[in-house]
Amino acid sequence: MTKLEQIEKSVAELSPEELKAFAAWFEALQADLWDKQIEADAKAGRLNKLLAEARAEIAAGKLRDL
Repeated sequence: MTKLEQIEKSVAELSPEELKAFAAWFEALQADLWDKQIEADAKAGRLNKLLAEARAEIAAGKLRDL
């Protein structure tokens, strides 16, 4: 059995309360990983094109309220 299969089996066996706690933990983990990736991308300049496009849209008056 692979590590993933073991995890899936374990998660499937959780009680509703344990599953809720696990889901909250996993969501926080994903958010943390996302934040770290965005930070790394920003430091590496991979978001510069998007920033330039946004600034151009603002300068052209194309910004709209949501």
